Amino acid sequence: MSSKGRILVAMSGGIDSSIAALLLHEEGYEVVGITMKTWDYTSSGASKKETGCCSLDSINDARSIAVDNGFHHIILDIRDEFGDYIIDNFVDEYLAGRTPNPCVLCNTHIKWEALLKRANQLNCEFIATGHYANVRLENNRYVISKGLDEAKDQSYVLWGLSQESLKRTKFPLGKFHKSAIKKMAIDRGLVDLANKSESYEICFVPDNDYRAFLKHKVTGLEEKVNGGNFMSTDGKILGKHKGYPFYTIGQRKGLEIAVGEPLFVTEIIPEINTVVLGKKEDLEKKEMTVRNYNLIKYATLGEGMEFLTKIRYKDAGTLATVREDNGKAKVLFHKEVSAIAPGQSAVFYEGNDLVGGGFIM
Repeated sequence: MSSKGRILVAMSGGIDSSIAALLLHEEGYEVVGITMKTWDYTSSGASKKETGCCSLDSINDARSIAVDNGFHHIILDIRDEFGDYIIDNFVDEYLAGRTPNPCVLCNTHIKWEALLKRANQLNCEFIATGHYANVRLENNRYVISKGLDEAKDQSYVLWGLSQESLKRTKFPLGKFHKSAIKKMAIDRGLVDLANKSESYEICFVPDNDYRAFLKHKVTGLEEKVNGGNFMSTDGKILGKHKGYPFYTIGQRKGLEIAVGEPLFVTEIIPEINTVVLGKKEDLEKKEMTVRNYNLIKYATLGEGMEFLTKIRYKDAGTLATVREDNGKAKVLFHKEVSAIAPGQSAVFYEGNDLVGGGFIM
């Protein structure tokens, strides 16, 4: 047993998780690499060659890194638990007129849960991933902060992690820029890995076409939702849409409707198969409610605290007062924000620290 301890490292076969494993190995940890098979493209009706973190090539790449560097590697098939929870939720959210955030759910309920379970079985004290984020112990709480590389920071998708999970989690890449990680790969003779293309698609929607995915997963979906009304904010019928699950709040392109001025999706009402269209200013809101929120930096919101609040991954964030409200979080923005989409994550920051987050209602 290494003096540093035994650590289970999630390895997708990509550069980030591979370098994370190598850095820990070089630091003196006894590394066990684990590659999780979450999805296969044949189940989605995709026709193109399987690529990404669940492909055979990626699994083999991860195994090669481990074997070549003298540490163990295992493959874990979690397709059943992933599909039942993540994909069912993804479909249900769109059918409910919301825009889901599958990566957050996957991290919280699948990947970390699976990693910790196997870590216990393999006598691993810690787990690690290739996320660009940092974690530290402060005031008896484990706190996530942004990765040094602002452009690659992934703290936004980690708001659901529990204190118990964070207690055993390491993020080796949090203190590096992506350029440094690529140089590390090249310096170690892993040129192909450094030049390997990276996918930013949802892993189970390989064509990045969620509409086609929904049609494949829900029998008769088009017949169920086709032909509903586009309606103005004052109740006028403007035309027919192609199915409310195929639209998102703030959408302007692809509406295929002309009224002489730009229109945006401002509301989706699944109960009456209606998509409400309005002007850009109709998207502006100053408050929202957040469900299933999880706090990381603090144990409670108290009477209300001020945080920079992001309503989507690439959002710069807006200062807001956040307070507890009957088991939910009430967010009062200090200025109007545009296109708040139910189902997406609202994530709270204090400087570089991730305070917590939840799902927008």
